[in-house]
Amino acid sequence: MNREDYRNAFDELSFSADFEARTADLLRNRARELEKERTNMTIRKTKKIAVLIAACIALLAVSVSAAMLWLSPAQVAEEYDQPLLAEAFKGPGAISINETVESGDFSITLLGLVSGRDLDVLNPDLEMDHTYSVLALRRLDGTPLENETFDFGSYTMTPLVAGCSPVAVNNWTLDAFAQGFAKDGVYYYLLDTASIEMFADRTVYMAFYEGFAPNNNIFTVAGDGSISFAADFTGVHALFTLPLDPAKADRAAADAFVASTGMDGWTNERSEPEGEWDVERHETEDSEEIFLRPRAKDGGEEEIPSPETSGGEPEAGQEGNGQAGSDEPGGFQADTGNGKVILNGLKPAEDITVIENDFTTTGDSGGVVSE
Repeated sequence: MNREDYRNAFDELSFSADFEARTADLLRNRARELEKERTNMTIRKTKKIAVLIAACIALLAVSVSAAMLWLSPAQVAEEYDQPLLAEAFKGPGAISINETVESGDFSITLLGLVSGRDLDVLNPDLEMDHTYSVLALRRLDGTPLENETFDFGSYTMTPLVAGCSPVAVNNWTLDAFAQGFAKDGVYYYLLDTASIEMFADRTVYMAFYEGFAPNNNIFTVAGDGSISFAADFTGVHALFTLPLDPAKADRAAADAFVASTGMDGWTNERSEPEGEWDVERHETEDSEEIFLRPRAKDGGEEEIPSPETSGGEPEAGQEGNGQAGSDEPGGFQADTGNGKVILNGLKPAEDITVIENDFTTTGDSGGVVSE
């Protein structure tokens, strides 16, 4: 059918009298429905956008809340009036870590570290680089930590290096200076050590634990040199691996440093003092005296009088309990700060000096006794 035939056929159709009015009403109703659909679509879209905005605000609030749990490393430096160090923590050379370990009653977060020279305006050092590390500590039960009640001295924060004995590379050999303070219920550590970047081509750790100098009661070293906490160590502890830049390593300087300590040996095997020594404890008014007596080779006990039976104690760093020309072994007393360790039956070598509040090496036996 062509167009002309179609028009003629259409003109022959008969329509009812109200066809035009009904058609107009139909078109108006359809227009209203379309407008309503567009409105509903707009409302639903608006609701979706509102929900997304609300979700973003909630996420932002959570992020801000988490960030406010502790100060930044730069803010910690500012608390100590260290503007240069604060700026260094904000700079490109700073390493942000923000890793958390939960141990015992505590959440332990290593916030970050930075290395550089002459960053300490209170104690300038133009000769060598230092590494500054910041750690945050809080209680899991929400109890605030306070300066007056937190026992800062019972915990240690120290670098360790895989492949190096824990007694060779630590706070004591790196000339560390640790500071701490509590703010808003969180306790912050700021640790200053000689730069650890010379070890950057090895695995470098930051350890935090309940205790003092590293020893094999706290740490164990695997055959590949990696370091971990001893399986039976029950104190609060956390071990973080530091993402140092290997390009900043200085293997020659690192090896020379370890050699300079003269303490590159390590064994995971522990000696049992009770198996080689007889231990006697005496309570005093302000401390406890511990007597270690070597057992005789035949299983008996050396006849060495204690201060309670000899009428007095030997002076620190001096021989005692023996007479000149006598075959009776002498002994000496080492003050250790919290109490006295008295080694009867051992004479320290002439070149050994007993140092207060430190470890004491005893003569040819090679024994080391600490408080």
